[in-house]
Amino acid sequence: MRQDHLISASHLSREDIEAVLDRAADIDDDPAAFRQRHAGKVLGLCFFEPSTRTRMSFDSAMKRLGGQTVDMGPVESSSVKKGETLADTVRVVEGYADALVLRHPSEGAATMASEFVDVPLVNAGDGAGQHPSQTLLDLYTIRENAGLDDLTIGIMGDLKYGRTVHSLAEALTNFDASQHFVSPESLRLPRNVRYDLHASGAQVREHTELDEVLPELDVLYVTRIQRERFPDENEYRKVAGQYQIDSETLESAADDLTVMHPLPRVDEISPDIDDTDHATYFEQAHNGIPVRMALLDILLSQDR
Repeated sequence: MRQDHLISASHLSREDIEAVLDRAADIDDDPAAFRQRHAGKVLGLCFFEPSTRTRMSFDSAMKRLGGQTVDMGPVESSSVKKGETLADTVRVVEGYADALVLRHPSEGAATMASEFVDVPLVNAGDGAGQHPSQTLLDLYTIRENAGLDDLTIGIMGDLKYGRTVHSLAEALTNFDASQHFVSPESLRLPRNVRYDLHASGAQVREHTELDEVLPELDVLYVTRIQRERFPDENEYRKVAGQYQIDSETLESAADDLTVMHPLPRVDEISPDIDDTDHATYFEQAHNGIPVRMALLDILLSQDR
């Protein structure tokens, strides 16, 4: 990779992405070969927002590489409650770890934090901004199921606040992918994201109805409406539950359609899809282990 930190998917070239995905495939094929790659190394986990999959998979990934983790713990029981700044927090934790993983509710927090540390820092989600390690495991899942070139993907749900959407859309500009975005008008892609996609020459189309594009999709990437990001509860209620899919919805889809979701889901994917050949969202979550192992292996192996 071209830099020590992973802050945004826009910083990743096709070469960077393929290096991580190829390493992840090697780990999937022979995990024992990587078991002691980073014995003695420590990963610092700094999560200022709730997390299940990201926190646990980074923790598991580091331990499967032979390393250990130190966890800041809940914000409520940390020095943040005493008024400690983010800059001071990461400076302190840097002294305990060889790399950091940061999740924060403020967009741009990871960029700012990276300016204060000399160890690799991975952005594990900064508000409605970016979530690049999620994007890497999403790309790995897509590559394993549908391929990344000559790809038609639909991304549906909360496109305004969905950081996984922003990261994935940017990363897909490195490949021959046609992107269709399905959302209510109020949750369209932010203007800056649309601008960046068009500037990169991406094939982008926007829709308000899934059935307009479903039959031609190779992948359908579904996201939840992110209640916690809405400044107004009434605005959330206007769109909550608008975009839901079940087995009947997918009757017009291709037989080999891959349905993905970064999780957690609320009601946007019916459980009756879980046992179909379309469902890959649990596989997607499990792919967080080899992909994050690969990412950490590359970041921790670089000469600084």
